[in-house]
Amino acid sequence: MSGESGSTYLSAIETAETYFPEQKRLVQRLFYANEAFHSMCEDLAAAAQALAHVERLPETVREARRLEYAGLVDALLKEMGEAIAQSKIVVLRRSTQTGPKPL
Repeated sequence: MSGESGSTYLSAIETAETYFPEQKRLVQRLFYANEAFHSMCEDLAAAAQALAHVERLPETVREARRLEYAGLVDALLKEMGEAIAQSKIVVLRRSTQTGPKPL
């Protein structure tokens, strides 16, 4: 892995941790274990960075881009929040066998 790629990952995970500080460990676990969540983190970092630099854009497109990037950030945060909530669900399965267990 190149240094540039590594810094991209770090930036993406740090961005996600900034938005979900109370879920930092869970964000880290999902980032490395769940490809879809990992992708959402990268998209969030890109959208947040674009939003932060929107002032550099020409005035004619600035407000439209601000709304676009803010909408992307909001949508990604909602989707990531749902993924975090889903990852906390523990499924308890009942045994298919009924009655007491044989000795």
